[in-house]
Amino acid sequence: MLIKTFREILAWQKAHELVLIVYKITEGFPKDELFALTSQMRRCAVSIASNIAEGFKRKTKSDSVHFYNMSEGSLEELKYQLLLSRDISYISSETYENVNNLAGEVGKLINGWIKVQK
Repeated sequence: MLIKTFREILAWQKAHELVLIVYKITEGFPKDELFALTSQMRRCAVSIASNIAEGFKRKTKSDSVHFYNMSEGSLEELKYQLLLSRDISYISSETYENVNNLAGEVGKLINGWIKVQK
């Protein structure tokens, strides 16, 4: 099957789902975190999906893979921020587990997508 748009990439679909969840959970963060952890987590989550989309449109495989790798980096940042959020009691352990599991799935999908591109 030929993929015609980034929206058809399963890794992007799951990354987009992750963005929506991160926005939802950070709504409950303290207001003094708005320009700190809340903003950072949202930017990381958006960066994951955005880099997949940008990489899809790049002209060379190596350029595309570069963006997919940046997506993986943003995902790792977000995983730490989720851990921090749990440890400072901004999110429950259950929420952390659920979102971290989705993040793990996104990571596997991005990694698989990269392998297909090489």
